[in-house]
Amino acid sequence: MNDNTIRLDSKVAFITAGANGLGAGAALHIARCGGDVAILDIDAEGGERTAADVRALGRRALFIHADVLQVDQVDAAVHRAAREFGRIDILVNNAGGTRQGPFVGQPERSWRKLIDLNFVSMLAATQAAAAL
Repeated sequence: MNDNTIRLDSKVAFITAGANGLGAGAALHIARCGGDVAILDIDAEGGERTAADVRALGRRALFIHADVLQVDQVDAAVHRAAREFGRIDILVNNAGGTRQGPFVGQPERSWRKLIDLNFVSMLAATQAAAAL
């Protein structure tokens, strides 16, 4: 590591949608910087794999199988991570997405799901973590 690397020794991160892609990348980078990681994702296989990769870097990892579209599951996951690690210092609201295809013609149901995925899940995780 060079002198410009941020150190996160003894810090705990909670990452939504942390099983793959940017979320997994964030988990691994945080671990390389000395942090421990709790990963929430609907993808159990990917989540367990990313948690194992974090542990291989010598850091603690917890995978929690949950759906960010379910506010109660997000809240329970944040509280479980806080119990396991003693606290949460960093929240990575990574869950989000878009719908393929033109906007015109998308049903209201599609809009509401995207709002829940991109906005409500972030509010749920932020509220739960801020209340700790």
